[in-house]
Amino acid sequence: MGLHSFLPLWISRSNLSEYTLYLLMFLVGISVGGDRKTWKTLKEANIKVFLVPLTVVIGSLVGTWIISFILEGVSLKEAMAVGSGFGYYSLSSIIITKFHGESLGVVALIANMTREILTLLISPFLAKYFGKLAPIASGGATSMDTTLSIIARSSGKDYVIISVFSGVVLTILVPFLVTFIISL
Repeated sequence: MGLHSFLPLWISRSNLSEYTLYLLMFLVGISVGGDRKTWKTLKEANIKVFLVPLTVVIGSLVGTWIISFILEGVSLKEAMAVGSGFGYYSLSSIIITKFHGESLGVVALIANMTREILTLLISPFLAKYFGKLAPIASGGATSMDTTLSIIARSSGKDYVIISVFSGVVLTILVPFLVTFIISL
């Protein structure tokens, strides 16, 4: 029964969450596009904007490298493959499952979902105590979509463009980096 009784069939068969996300991104785009201060921030950041996704990659891989020594039974390759998902749980877990098996794929799914949920919960704390870029780094690939609104609220509209840029770069890197690491 559910949605089918209230909505036309073509709407109930579509992916409503995907369209909601598109609407959210569209509205954020309008908000950002109309704010001259945001564009000024991006121009001032110039080449420094590339440092944000670069530091997320380095920090995630170093963090998972350390975790591999702490967790018994987890190899360096496995830990770094999971960490290189950068929060992109749907794609990274599928790649890891394909190349390494279901167990590690589930670990990747849970780890990356946890990253996203923690970003949603602690972004205000991160921005206050670790700087305005910390929520962007915490969000990883999700900083361009699902965590963007909390990042904008915590860090300010000035950081939305940097957040979207970082999320796009990390999203593009995920399939290549996960595949490379898991294939070693």
